[in-house]
Amino acid sequence: MSNFDARTSDMLALLKRLVETESPSHNKAAVDRVGALVAEECRRLGAQVEIHPQTETGNQVEARFSRPWLLCPDPQRPGTGGHTSQKESGAYGILLLAHMDTVFPLGTLEKMPFYEKDGKVFGPGVSDMKGGIVVALTALAAALETGSLAHPVTALFTSDEEIGSGTSRALIEKLAAESALVLVLGPGMVDGSVKTWRKGVGEFTVRVRGRAAHAGGDHEKGRNAIEEMAHQVLAIQKLTDYNKGTTLNVGVIRGGIASNVVPDEASLEVDLRVMQPGEAERISAALQALKPVLDGTSLEVTGGLNRPPMPFNGVKVIAANANIELKASGTGSASDANFVALLGIPVLDGLGPAGGEYHSEREFIFRDSLPERAKLLAAILREW
Repeated sequence: MSNFDARTSDMLALLKRLVETESPSHNKAAVDRVGALVAEECRRLGAQVEIHPQTETGNQVEARFSRPWLLCPDPQRPGTGGHTSQKESGAYGILLLAHMDTVFPLGTLEKMPFYEKDGKVFGPGVSDMKGGIVVALTALAAALETGSLAHPVTALFTSDEEIGSGTSRALIEKLAAESALVLVLGPGMVDGSVKTWRKGVGEFTVRVRGRAAHAGGDHEKGRNAIEEMAHQVLAIQKLTDYNKGTTLNVGVIRGGIASNVVPDEASLEVDLRVMQPGEAERISAALQALKPVLDGTSLEVTGGLNRPPMPFNGVKVIAANANIELKASGTGSASDANFVALLGIPVLDGLGPAGGEYHSEREFIFRDSLPERAKLLAAILREW
């Protein structure tokens, strides 16, 4: 087994390059610069790299890594047999998923530079999820150097996870369907746990239409859309059920043009998180069934579930087979792992370095978790 502690300085150097190449989701050119770095590293490791071009978002980078003996099967090695191909034996390989985009706009480095302090590494995207990219590439390098890659591996580096994976979801699902196991390099929990479940996420918009009028001279003729919206906010928030892990959050409200005009339009945006099967359907039906409280107003509800929930899976069995003791946990946030879980394919998330405070100016990882996570991932690639 490789000495991953000895690789720490190289991991930090690569992480610095990636972090200092800023890549906000909506800036295609910026994300593509990170994609070029990642593709370069993958080719250096001998991967077959395919770039999936996009028009609005950054390009997706797909890299395929083969076991050395796939080209010359060894009859003595279990599972090779000298005759059976991946297609003939069904889904066999492992898919690694990581995203290259971040939530931080260009120029963030000026006030949030890459630096180390007290055993932590800070910087925009250092945890979510450029640290995960470094872990994936380091583990693959070690496995290839030692000839311990037990299965063919495909690594997909996507460009739009932070904005819903609209252009990458189909490719994620296609590659996942061809795989027997999917490993997501999302941020590890602060305590080092990996994520065996995530909540499903939905987004809804509610629009209210009323009737405009002068607030002084014709107040009684108006139908206040904001007043109606206030009733709807309370009704929506009451749909939250903590016992079921279901939460609704009215996070954005818009309406009105001036204080002396009875507003005829208002809208709100709702964030939905669900854990249990059936909850998304229940909430969607409840939102669609909302009725106006005030006469002369009307409602329109649009939206739905963006990512399904990722339930607990057989991760403990996989870890035991790899002789690794894992702490399991979960999170209310979502990732591309949710798409994979819906397909019924074993998936493990949170294999990136342990850290916290991501999506904030305090985002960090623990320095020592870089080699630790690379060692863990390499062991799974070797033992699974």
